[in-house]
Order: sequence, then structure tokens, then C-alpha cells
Amino acid sequence: MFSTIDQSRLEQFSSLEFLARQVVEGFITGLHKSPFHGFSVEFAEHRLYNTGESIRSIDWKLFGRTDRLYTKRYEEETNLRCQLFIDNSSSMYYPVLSNPDINHPNKITFSVYVAAALLYLFRKQRDAAGISVFSDTVELHTQTKSNPVHHRYLYAELDKLLIPRLPDEHRQTNVAQTIHELAERIHKRSLVIIFSDMFDKSPQPDDLFSALQHLKHNKHEVILFHVVDKGKELEFNFEDRPYKFIDIETGEQLRIHPSKLREKYVESLARFRNDLKLRCGQYHIDLVEADIHAGFEQVLLPYLVKRSKLF
Repeated sequence: MFSTIDQSRLEQFSSLEFLARQVVEGFITGLHKSPFHGFSVEFAEHRLYNTGESIRSIDWKLFGRTDRLYTKRYEEETNLRCQLFIDNSSSMYYPVLSNPDINHPNKITFSVYVAAALLYLFRKQRDAAGISVFSDTVELHTQTKSNPVHHRYLYAELDKLLIPRLPDEHRQTNVAQTIHELAERIHKRSLVIIFSDMFDKSPQPDDLFSALQHLKHNKHEVILFHVVDKGKELEFNFEDRPYKFIDIETGEQLRIHPSKLREKYVESLARFRNDLKLRCGQYHIDLVEADIHAGFEQVLLPYLVKRSKLF
């Protein structure tokens, strides 16, 4: 039996809102600006009529049956369209735990909870959301919708990501290739939020940065949650004794004393992180450094508060 998302951990975000920085495609003039005006044809659901609203969308046939005023809401009647990209490669299941949960998370559990909390906000704001799951290929790509049935479907897909990965199930990352592919699949200007450790099998770092630039070129707003185990993956904080290191994505093994490679490893990773910060700054991408041991609330809440002060 595997864990499912603890919905009670999401309720603390109920008093917050998520504002879009740039103009996004939508219909309702509310929390977010929209360059489009008109109407949509894809019916989503009914909602109670609020006094003062236009009577144009009232469903009079339903009024005749229920004696209550309801308006029709359509899929394009949304403040924001958001696509959540989630890295599902084997490295995201580090640290390898028999039963990870949000109190003792691996990287994928941490990412799922941040994604679930954002979905909670989007649902509250009547915003449209979708999920894309990738490793070396695109494993799942949903539509962006705002109706309750769709949001329940998205939570069910997030729950599946909490299933522990088998030790011999090696799934590599191709962040650059899959982001390029997903960029071509999103045809409307959107907010794209990426959850990844950014460990990519591409030998050229510029391939990764080119993929991020592709999203910006297509006029999407992009937020990157760089999800890491800070102590082990960034600081290489291992005890002073021999270890057998196993590449969780390829299965390759290396027996070595951490002290022999710590300095070069930390320097190399620091260069990559600095390049990532520089490129994200150049492309106007929000980069969120997310240490899984800080707790998902302590990473997401300050970011949402900071963001609310910017707009």
C-alpha cells in the first residue's frame, strides 16, 4: 500500500492566491489580466448566479426546473492556464525510502505535494490546470481544464507518483528533449511550472538551457522548482568512510572514499547551479531552490508571499 496526498496539509494555503505575472490567455477579468475578450463554446459546469452579474449566461431552462438562478461556465472562463511539468526519472526517487511520506520525503514526494498545493489554489481561483509527467520521454500530458472532475483526475495522477520505485527500475532523464516536446504541445500562452532536479543525460548543458528558452520564446511564463537533497546532492555531506555509489538512473556503481572527490564534485555542481541561475535570470524565469528537507510548506509559502508582493 502506498501513501496518498494528505489533503489536510493543503488547507493552510486557502487564504493565499496565485497571481500571474504576465498576460495569459483567459476570459474572466479577475485575478489575472487577459488580452482576449469574447466567449467560449466548451461548456464546463453550472454555478450559482451572483447578484449584479450579467444575465447573459443564465440557464433559463434550468431555472424553470429548479426555480434557482444558475449561470453556465465554460472552459475558457478561467483566469489562468497552468501546466505542471513533473520529472519522474529515477533520480527523483532519491533518497531511496521504503515508504516515503511528506514528513520523510524523497524528491518526487516533495514535488507532488508542492504541485498538489498549487492545484488546490488553482481550483479555488477557478483556474485551469494540467499535468505533464516526463523522464526520458513524455509519460503523461493532460489538457488544462478547471472543472472539478478534471481536478480530481489530476490528484489521482499525482497519487500514482507516490508509489515507491523498484530498486532495479532505472529510468533516465532527458529534460532538454522532453521540455522541447512539451513546449510544442502547449498551444496557448500559459504558466509553466517545472519540478526537476535538472540531472539531464544530455552531455551539453546548453541543450537544457535551450529548452527553457524555447518555453519563453513561446510566450509562456516559467517557474522552475529545482528540487534537491541539499546535504547529499549539493554539499556531498557523507561520513568519512568508503562508500559504494550507485547511479540510480543507470545502475552504474563506483566504490570510492567521498573525501577523494568531494571538492571537485561540489565545485562542478556549483558551476552548474550558477549557470542555471544566470540563464534563468536572462530568460526571466523564476528559479526556486527547493531543498526537500526544508519542508514543502517552508519552500512554497515564502515564495507565494514574495510573489504576491511583486504584483
